[in-house]
Amino acid sequence: MAHVADHFQALKARGECALIPFITAGDPDLETTAAALKVLDDNGADLIELGVPYSDPLADGPVIQAAATRALAKGVTLDQVLDLVKTVSPGLKSPIILFTYYNPILNRGLDTFMADIAAAGVAGLVVPDLPLEEVEALLQAAAAAQIDVTLLVAPTSPLERIQAIAAQAQGFVYLVSVTGVTGMRQEIQGRVKDLIDSLKQTTNKAIGVGFGVSGPDQATQLHQWGADGVIVGSAFVKRLAVEDSQSALQDVAEFCRTLKAAIQ
Repeated sequence: MAHVADHFQALKARGECALIPFITAGDPDLETTAAALKVLDDNGADLIELGVPYSDPLADGPVIQAAATRALAKGVTLDQVLDLVKTVSPGLKSPIILFTYYNPILNRGLDTFMADIAAAGVAGLVVPDLPLEEVEALLQAAAAAQIDVTLLVAPTSPLERIQAIAAQAQGFVYLVSVTGVTGMRQEIQGRVKDLIDSLKQTTNKAIGVGFGVSGPDQATQLHQWGADGVIVGSAFVKRLAVEDSQSALQDVAEFCRTLKAAIQ
């Protein structure tokens, strides 16, 4: 299992910006999710975020919330998601980063959760509702299981907090490009460039930017501003949420290639 940080270092050595698609596990079904992971891996993804469906996804906008609701309605569970990852991940070049809220982790127990996701082949973890002040126990459990935990920096964070988050983050620092929830926006706020610059002065860790990236023009802009990775979620999730799964997967493949070309 490749560490997320090592993967970023290899990309940086080649002068590449990472493309990090996000999809919701189990929407429209687990079989399509498995196929989508392979399609993304074959068409330009460098790392892949896989969202675990959750009933109260506070950080997610309407597209991803709806996807989680559909997956939960079909009975998709964390165990099923991990079984899927265990089956698919050995055939992927892209490390899988699990995106989940804190309650499912607590329910399973920190050490058990980390051991389970590591055994499934997960390389990294994002927990959007865990504040910095409560992250120490999670980081310790993750380190024991060799899981890289990515922490989020909000656009409203003061410099002192940005520095504290960057110091604790593993794998990469996740810079949220907008105030609010995930979702497709028409343009990226100019303040993001200043935040990237601030982070570059604070840490040598990779910086991935997400929330609100919907197309190649925004991806190119973020790359030009110095982002080491571009995270795209709702635009992929929306493309998968159609009845014709084969057409959806073709659309995802084309969109993924377009995004990767935009940040080369």
